[in-house]
Parts: sequence; C-alpha cells; structure tokens
Amino acid sequence: MNYYSDNASLLASRYNSLDPEVLHVVWSHLIPEDPGRALDVGAGSGRDANWLAEKGWDVMAVEPCKEFREQAQQNSHSNVIWMDDELPELKGPRHAGDRFKLILLSAVWMHVLPAQRERAFRIISELLAPGGILVFTLRHGKDEQENIERGFNPVNSSELEALARQRALARVFYTGSKDHMDRSNVHWETLVFKLPDDGTGSLPLLRHIIVNDDKSATYKLGLLRTLIRIAEGAPGMVLRRTDDIVEIPFGLVGLYWLKLYMPLVLQHGLVQRPGHDPNNESGLGFAKKHFYQLRQFSPFDLRIGTTIDSRQARTVVGAIRDVCENIQKMPANYITFPGRNEQVFNCQREAVSLSGKPWRVDKQALADFGVFVVPAAIWQCLGQYACWLEPVIINEWARLMQGYEAKNNEYKYVTPQWATAGQHIAEQSAGYKKDYIELQQWNAGIRDTGPVRKRIYELQQDGEAIHCIWTNSRLRERYQVDHCFPWSRWYNNDLWNLMPATERANEKKREKLPSALLLHNSRDRITNWWESAYLEGTMKEQFLLEAEAALPLVRDNTSDLTVIFEAVMHQRARLKANQQLVEWDG
Repeated sequence: MNYYSDNASLLASRYNSLDPEVLHVVWSHLIPEDPGRALDVGAGSGRDANWLAEKGWDVMAVEPCKEFREQAQQNSHSNVIWMDDELPELKGPRHAGDRFKLILLSAVWMHVLPAQRERAFRIISELLAPGGILVFTLRHGKDEQENIERGFNPVNSSELEALARQRALARVFYTGSKDHMDRSNVHWETLVFKLPDDGTGSLPLLRHIIVNDDKSATYKLGLLRTLIRIAEGAPGMVLRRTDDIVEIPFGLVGLYWLKLYMPLVLQHGLVQRPGHDPNNESGLGFAKKHFYQLRQFSPFDLRIGTTIDSRQARTVVGAIRDVCENIQKMPANYITFPGRNEQVFNCQREAVSLSGKPWRVDKQALADFGVFVVPAAIWQCLGQYACWLEPVIINEWARLMQGYEAKNNEYKYVTPQWATAGQHIAEQSAGYKKDYIELQQWNAGIRDTGPVRKRIYELQQDGEAIHCIWTNSRLRERYQVDHCFPWSRWYNNDLWNLMPATERANEKKREKLPSALLLHNSRDRITNWWESAYLEGTMKEQFLLEAEAALPLVRDNTSDLTVIFEAVMHQRARLKANQQLVEWDG
C-alpha cells in the first residue's frame, strides 16, 4: 500500500476530477430505483460512495489505505460509513451480517491476487442481497513499471464470468470502453451481475408452461418458442423496457410465429391440434387464406430488413394480422400464472393499413400491429437460457404432434382385439418422434457470404486495399468471409457479422468466439470495414436495420459505428455467458 499512502493527495485529486455520473453512465441505468444499502469496496477518495449517497443510498465504504480514508472522511456524505477493511476477507461487513442491494468494485479487482480471487468472489457474492447487483470495472494497462509499483495483476472478464456462474449470478451487462483520462495505454471493461430472487429467475414458471400446462394445440409452445427466438436473435427490436416489463412489436411476434409454423404446416404437413387437416387447409385458427398463400415464400424471405412488393405485402401483412388475432385470443389469453387467473403475457392489437407501396420489414412496420408485453424477468430468462429452453420446447412439441397425428389416424386403423386403441396407435406412431424433432429446427436462412464477397471485389476493383480483420494482412485473391460470431453457434448472416479474413485466420478461428481483447484490438479495422463496405455503398440501410434488430444496444437506426461496435462487444459477452463458447485470442 506504500504507493497509495505516499501519493494519496495526488491520486485523490485525480480521482475526484472525474464526474461519476459520466464515469459510470454505461451501467448506472441498472441501479435499483428504490435505494437501499450499498457497499463500495476499495472506495479510495470516496467519489463513488458520495455519488451513491446523494442518490439516497446508505453506503458502507471499505478502504484499507488510511491516508485515503482520512482525506475522504473530511468531505464525506452523511450517508457514508467508512470501514478499514479489504479483499479477500471483508471481515467487517461479514461479521455484521450485512446484505447489500448494490456492491461496487471500481478499479479494484486487479489488486486481488489471482490465487485469492475465487474466495474473494465467493465472499462478495454472499454479501449480495437477492435481486441485488454486483458491479466490476476492470482496468487494462500496458505500463509494466506502473503495474509493479501499484501492485496490479492481470484481469479479464472471462475469469469473472466463470466465477459468477459458480455462484449462480447472472451477468446482465457488459461493455468495453476507453480511458476517461485519455491514457492511450489504458482501456476498461465493465461487468454487472445480478443475484436472482430464487437463484433460477423465471425457469420454474416456464417449465410449468412447457411441461405441465394443459394444451389443446401447440400454440402455447409456439408462442414461447417465438419469444425465445426474438429474445435471443432480435433483442434490438425491443420498443420499451422498464424494470418490470419489456414491450416488443406485436407484428414481430406474428412474423416469427409464421417462420416457425410455415415449414411445419406448409412444407411437412404436420398436425398442430386435434382436427387439424393440413391437406384440406382446415382446423388452425391462425391459418386462413393468407397463410396458405405463403407457400411462395421461405422463412428467409421474411427476414428483418427485407422489402416486399406491394402485391405480396397484402399476403404477408394479412397473414401476420391473422396470427396476432389468434395469439391474443388463444395462447396469450390462456397462459396464466399458476394458481391465479392472471395472464403472463399481455398484448394490444392495432389495425394495419397498406399504402399500396412496397412494405419494408422493420421495427416501425411491425409495431403498427400493436404491442406485445413480456415480464422483464421472463424476457431475461428467455434470452439467457435459450440454448436450454428451446430443446425442451421442441421435445414437448414433438410429443404433442405425435399424439395429435395418432388421434387423427385413430379411426383409420382396425384395432386388433388383443390390443387397446392407444397401444395400437402408439405402435403406428413409433419412430416418428425423432423426425418431428428434426423437422422443427429453426430455419434461419442461408449461410450466404456471396453479397459480401461481391462487395470486396468491387472495392478491390476500385483500388481499395482490403485487410484481414484479425491479422491486418492485406487480402488479394485468396481470402475468406468470416462470421465474427460463428454461424454454427448463432444463426446470424447479418452484414455487420461478416468480416474479411485470411484463410489461415478463418481456419484457426473456426467455431470459436473472438475474445473481448481480440475484438477490442480489432476495433479500428472492423469499423473501417463497416464504413467503406456498407455505409459508403448501397448496403447502408440493410446494414443499419440488421444491426438494430440483432444488437440490443443499437437504437433508432443509428449510423454511429462506435455504438454498433459496443453493441457487438455486448453481444459477444452475451453469447459467451449464455452458451459458454470457447474463445479465440487470435
């Protein structure tokens, strides 16, 4: 601690020169609106402790450096209590039996020795109250002499996320940022974790709906899977979000419903409820004439950002309108919380009229159908646990379709005297389950890099040098178009996700996820590629619409590449946490 003791006045002045509202703006929206008890670990000059206290929090400020504490206490907010303590022990808060709604470790974790971090994280997590948030800011610097003098140890977000998983904490936010003091050799990562009220979030409720709830059709499963696909693949389409609810365009729900049911009904003729006859186009409440006219479309034709001519738009809009009406009357109406007659999902439909012009599938056009409201906790659960929830839904959906098929065929078979009808039907249906599951795989479109390869060729013909995103090597005739986030792990063929790369880099990366550090180091090359390939060409609108739909931090069709890149960093962390993907450092 000699460095901090010897330089306390200078460092305190430097720290206090930064406005905490600006410094912490990236995560401050997650601060609970109802203030409670907060713990500031490594509080230093007291800047952040005072900031929280001014917002109404009762803050325990833990700081082991005596000189820091003495200076800070001279101007400390009355709601701040100072304590001489440090990681990994934190004896004072532990012995007091305190639990905190907010725990902040700003530029502290690098002081904890790697061998002590697992214990330190366990102790911190035990101090976190149910529903509370735990905030880390990680400092990355290249000045070796400074690192030695100040007792810094290497840090990375992957380590923290692994420790959080061990303690059943959910990561709810991640971002990378530049240094607020404009030091070129320093950059930061911010991570926020949350302790769910029961440690599982909304999983018990969703499991009840999937497995236990009465079902007279596949509609409840269809709605849940639709919402999962949106939460995981198009989180940027959210219209409004509060602590309690998430609002998405009702038309988006209808669109994704169509993309689920079109292959099952129109292509494979699978029965979705008793009495449904795919051959005679009857028996499904949502499937009217417009739905059956969609045979000319593939689910990929209904992707976000596409433009549909005025004649075909009547069919698509009509089909979405019929689906929304059926969702409101059926699954949304009958999916209720266990033990009480209260809907889990709420929706409000609006009338949609066409202008006779081509119809673009974007957020506003889909919002014209109305609003679909999802509880915020369920929305988070759907996105975070999609890779586990979806297989359960698919398996249950396959079981239902198998049963409906058997019931429809019951009177087509002559039942042997020695067997019950149920036994005979089961025999007739044996072996179908595997096919039902395979036929439900999400049709995410085509893994097509052709348009991007064409764009690279155009730029090269104009004399522009194209470089590998990962290695900065100049690309000539032999190169690859790499999916930044691997296609096999996240079906996304958006322009922002397609990067020029050398064949060797693409081969090395394969199905791995680029690490945060690699993305950070490649930032300028990526944004320069987006600028020259898309924003300065005819693909600009498609690029921006796709980014807004898939990346939750992108808003209002922004062309700010800094915002889009930060959203990509966020999505990287999201995929890594949700699917535990192997990382590639380049």
